[in-house]
Amino acid sequence: MGPLVGYKVIELAGIGPGPLCAMLLSDMGAEVIRVDRIAGSDLGVAMPPKFDLLCRGRRSIAVDIRKKEGAATILRLVEKADALIEGFRPGVTERLGIGPGECFARNPRLVYGRMTGWGQEGPLSQAAGHDINYIALIGALHSIGRAGGPPVPPLNLVGDYGGGGIYLAFGIVCGLLEASKSGKGQVVDAAMADGAASLMTMFYGLRAMGIWTDQRGENLLDTGAHFYDVYETADGKYISVGSIEAKFYAELLRLTGLEGKDLPNQMDRAKWPQLHETLRAVFKTKTRDEWCRIMEGTDVCFAPVLSMEEAPQHPHNKFRGSFVEIEGVIQPGPAPRFSRTKPGIQGPPVKAGQHTDAVLSDYGFSIAEVARLRAAAIVG
Repeated sequence: MGPLVGYKVIELAGIGPGPLCAMLLSDMGAEVIRVDRIAGSDLGVAMPPKFDLLCRGRRSIAVDIRKKEGAATILRLVEKADALIEGFRPGVTERLGIGPGECFARNPRLVYGRMTGWGQEGPLSQAAGHDINYIALIGALHSIGRAGGPPVPPLNLVGDYGGGGIYLAFGIVCGLLEASKSGKGQVVDAAMADGAASLMTMFYGLRAMGIWTDQRGENLLDTGAHFYDVYETADGKYISVGSIEAKFYAELLRLTGLEGKDLPNQMDRAKWPQLHETLRAVFKTKTRDEWCRIMEGTDVCFAPVLSMEEAPQHPHNKFRGSFVEIEGVIQPGPAPRFSRTKPGIQGPPVKAGQHTDAVLSDYGFSIAEVARLRAAAIVG
């Protein structure tokens, strides 16, 4: 029932941001066919299918795309598709015979989504890399960390997923919207480095204004400010506060018992280290749960720092249905929400090639053709 019901997407199996993009499109209702490698030629990721949550919500076929008939099989699927997702290095799909040129010849309206780290062109385009490298090159990694300490990789959320998978999904949907008007498809060149740079837009603006420095842990949102940080509680757990605005800061002072004390001005940066120590001492006087009873739901801008085990059990997350359980595996639910065309998870992750026969039949292959492709080890 999601907003993308009726759209068909072919996903050439990969890891990380490509599968996230496909998951997002599937959660929104698109029919996504994942093209996995045939048995004995996996991607080197030792993960049982039920836990490979990025691969939820789609059917899987197994095709040896290195063979000419395997490429021909993909091109037949493309004829009935609206979009394709691939995450190989630049030039690989062209060499396999399933590049944009071959696909557009079969389907001029196709949106051809390409996911790479460095982009389709440029001095680094052929180099290997991972999230940590992409966010390092564009200034994000340097900016994350505490004063006096090294840069801290923020999991692989900024490059792979924020700058990669989400931007590719956005690009594909934009391409689909444009194709509905022009009748023409196009290539979406989604580079993780480009997307991560885009996420840093506000910070480059603040730096240009002279109110953000290249020194970690000394700025408004990088733990430099005492009113935007995490604090340890009496039981060794943590809480977060983000009392940036004056009225929220006043509430922080009131509920910590610091209201009326002779304290420096909130925005006196020279005094931030002193104010940090003041708040550290206060928050250490109570447990996390005690601070939750005092501050949760107020305008302090407060939340407990929850583990992945704890988060699904929080009352707000339970009320919102932020997490769901499918076949015994707790996982985040679809986002964002829609009032009419409600998204939903179309099913758990499946084994590679589990739906080969059914999908090929749906896309116009005869029983005899499927049997012949199986016998030739083109599909499996």
